[in-house]
Formats: sequence, structure tokens, C-alpha cells
Amino acid sequence: MKPFFEAAKAAETAMRDLFEPTPLQRNAHLSDRFGADIWLKREDLSPVRSYKLRGAMNAMRKQRANNPGQAAFVCASAGNHAQGVAYLCSHFNVKGVIFMPVTTPQQKVDKTRIFGGDNIEIVLTGDYFDDTLKSAQEYCAKEGAHFLSPFDDPDVIEGQASVAVELLDQLGKAPDMLVLPVGGGGLSAGVRRAIAEAAPGTEFRFAEPAGGASFRAALLAGGPVKLDKVDSFVDGAAVARIGSAPFAALADVSPQHVVLCPEDRICVTILDMLNIEGIVLEPAGALAIDALEDLRQDIREKTVVCVTSGGNFDFERLPEVKERAQRFSGVKKYYILRMPQRPGVLREFLDLLGPDDDIARFEYMKKSARNFGSVLIGIESSAAQNFSVLEAKLDRAGFVYRDITTDETLAEFIV
Repeated sequence: MKPFFEAAKAAETAMRDLFEPTPLQRNAHLSDRFGADIWLKREDLSPVRSYKLRGAMNAMRKQRANNPGQAAFVCASAGNHAQGVAYLCSHFNVKGVIFMPVTTPQQKVDKTRIFGGDNIEIVLTGDYFDDTLKSAQEYCAKEGAHFLSPFDDPDVIEGQASVAVELLDQLGKAPDMLVLPVGGGGLSAGVRRAIAEAAPGTEFRFAEPAGGASFRAALLAGGPVKLDKVDSFVDGAAVARIGSAPFAALADVSPQHVVLCPEDRICVTILDMLNIEGIVLEPAGALAIDALEDLRQDIREKTVVCVTSGGNFDFERLPEVKERAQRFSGVKKYYILRMPQRPGVLREFLDLLGPDDDIARFEYMKKSARNFGSVLIGIESSAAQNFSVLEAKLDRAGFVYRDITTDETLAEFIV
């Protein structure tokens, strides 16, 4: 008996009224790079460019079947879940109320409105998501609307499991390993449970952002815990507390099978996929691919499927992504340089630069003494090792400097 897999299969069948299966594509670039047979399950190519449509679809169709007179559907989201719910409200011709933080980028608000049209109302409230969520739940209690959770709901988890049904059919066999991104946990819980029933020999690895590792924290604590601090860069997966329902399905995962992906390295992966493969991924959508860096020994000569969970990337973020990628790769550094206030010293400094060193930023910060000035200088180079050569030259020339590239506090305020 495979009761959960059969339920996921029924959900997958129902989705054919809404969209075709997302592609499963072998990626030659990643396969060659990691010495494995690597496939990408392209959830970034769904109608709303993320897998969130699946869980919301399943939960909404079940609620409508069980309660035909359902007045309205409500969600709280600043991103992919909001767009998925809006799309479904238009499809089913039902009323939807989308609560979004006031701080939500206008591009995301506009995209949600396009998907939902006249069927939705967007309510901008709260500076932080917790405030937005509280307002949405209060509205549901008052108006009798149905709240659609982004991940902490059995019907949502069942809907996300349709990813597993599709990829098994498309691959024609069970993969040796499946790499899944984790945020609230709905996708990972559903796919793992379905695959465990249909193909129990498949291994799993889970990827979450290092600055929002709520899944690993829950595994170590024996239950969901709320992180004190979350780095919001990977906004589609930076969740302070994994959902209770998803964790119940994932509680037996070994913490060693959870890869914590540094946010800056994820930027390298985003640029790599964009520049080499022409694939646009949001930070959360790049998680599973980024985790391959830490799984080289585990995946060699195996058939591996990575779920690319979303492609709603705001290109206004591209300069930040490039900056973080360069710093992580070591080809861009920032220094505070103590420069003597005398004629010719700038020329002396410039003469120390190598042929591949380029000044990206040069800014006098203040005169710390009558005879010296502090300079913020950013340098890009073609290779990380060029900086050790430059620093050796600076030392021999007597320049006093400080590398602040990895100083998060200073970088936040002056870089």
C-alpha cells in the first residue's frame, strides 16, 4: 500500500487542468563539473515560476469540495505563495484576500495583482511578516474565510508531493539521490514522503540557507524552534521556524544530511546558472544546486535530481548578487588604507597594483591626523591569489591597511 503516494498522484492529476508538468532536464554543465548524472526539476518554470502553486492548488480544491459555499480564501505572503494563491483565485473564480507586508517590493505586489485580477484584494499591512500573518488570521476569524498556509498544512504538503510523482515518471526510474531546498518544509516533507513510499532506495539531502537554518535547529533540538536571528537574503527559504506538520514528516532526518549554504556562495551559484546556462533562479531556487558543492563525494557517479524551486528573481538585486559573489570568490576586496598626506603617494600606491587589478571604489573617509588620511578602497582582480601579491607589496612599501571584506559590520555601513 502506498496511500500517501496515491494521494499525491491524485493531486498531480488534478493539476493538469491548471498546468503541464514542469520539465525534468539533464544538466551537462553540472554533470561534468561534479562527475555525476545531474537533473534539474524545473519548478521555476511553473506558471507562477515556483512550486508554491501546487500546495495551494491542492488545499484550495479540497476545501472547495468539502465546503462548496466557502466565502473567500486568504493568505499572508510577500512572494511566491501570494502569487500562487492569486493565480488560483482567478482560475477557480473565487475571492481571495492577499495580506502582504508594507515593505513588499512593488514588483511583487504588481505581479500578484496581475495573476489575481478582479478576484483578489491585496492588503498591505505590517512592517514585518509576523504582523502581516496576525492580520490575515484575524480577518479569517472575523469573516469566516479559509486561511491557506504556505507550508504548515497536510493538504499543502500533499500538493507539493506532486513534484515527486512527476519526476519519477519523467526520469523513468528512481534517482540515487534527491536534493531538496528547505524553508518552511512543505516541499521537502511532501516529496520525501512520496518518494519513500514509491522508491525507498533513494537517498535525500536537504539544503537550507546558513542564515536561516531552522530545519537543522529543529533536528538538533528534537522539535521546531524559533531562530533568534534570520538572514533574509534567501527570502523564499529564510524561515525562522520550520512548520510543525512538515517537521513531523522529517523528524528522522540526520542533521548530517542537511547542507547549510552560505548566502554569498548562493550568489555565485545564481550567477553561474545565469551566465552559463541562461537559467534565472531566485536565491531559494538555487539552494539545491548550491548544496552540490558540499556533496561532491556523496554524489559522484550517481543519478541526482535537484529541485530548482523558484525563479522569481528581481533583477534590481543583480548588483548585490554580483558584489556578494565576487567577495565570496575572493576576486574583490575592500581595504581601509592609511595614506600619508604628501605629494606622489597616490602614484606610489597605483604603481603597486598588478596588471589585472582594477580599482572599483576609492573614497577618502576622513582625515584621521594632519599627516595621514583614511581611504576606503575596493579592488577587483582576475584571481584571488593576486591579492596576496598586492598585500606583500603594500607591506614592503610600508603602507598601513586593513582588509574589511569579511567584516560584516563595517561592510554593512560603509561598503
